[in-house]
Amino acid sequence: MSGCGAITATIDCGKLTIRQINERIREVAAKGEPVVTLRHPQARHNLAVGILRPVKIIIEGSAGYYCSGMVDGPTVEVKGNAGWGLAEGMMQGAVVVEGHAGNGAAASIRGGSVTVHGDAGARAGIAMKGGVLAIQGSAGIMAGFMMQKGTLIICGDAGPGVADSMYAGTVFVGGKIADLGADTEVSSPSAQDAAFLKETLARLGFRPPSSFQKIVSARKLWNFSSHELAIWKQAL
Repeated sequence: MSGCGAITATIDCGKLTIRQINERIREVAAKGEPVVTLRHPQARHNLAVGILRPVKIIIEGSAGYYCSGMVDGPTVEVKGNAGWGLAEGMMQGAVVVEGHAGNGAAASIRGGSVTVHGDAGARAGIAMKGGVLAIQGSAGIMAGFMMQKGTLIICGDAGPGVADSMYAGTVFVGGKIADLGADTEVSSPSAQDAAFLKETLARLGFRPPSSFQKIVSARKLWNFSSHELAIWKQAL
């Protein structure tokens, strides 16, 4: 590892284990250096996990599964693609992927933002409890599944079962919706929604679609009732 005073640090991942890489990131962050660059990441799994300080981490290449999982505060930039479970369980911070993301991007995040400049796989934003997941491209099957809070923005198309069984939160889709999930409904974004989307997409450097559809919970499955048994059977 080489450093430049209190400005930047570089970690060559080529001959280090994942545990060593993450330990060195924590060491750099604890010293107060604001930026650390990971070179030769080789699409390794579990890069930059469990980081609890506001350090900027630049991954020069693609990352494997669970990149930036369980973090609270850092800014992570992936200069390539990311595998399954990107930013899973994130509390706060920002994760930006210049390429595509695999299944389960931003699963169960509670805050912060996850930005994917390409496409995202299945179940993007599953069980989100806060924060924002923004996808420039399209998302696979069951994006926003069991969403509880937060905002999912899909500028491209949404695969089948989008927002299935969502409890709360909001999903915006700029392209085609293949099939709505159970207990959801579609409406037009409000003026406040439009202002939020315009500001957010401009800040992220996204190309805005011509329009968005807004998906929210229809709230029919919030409480079980024997009178709505057919709806529950369909959902399950």
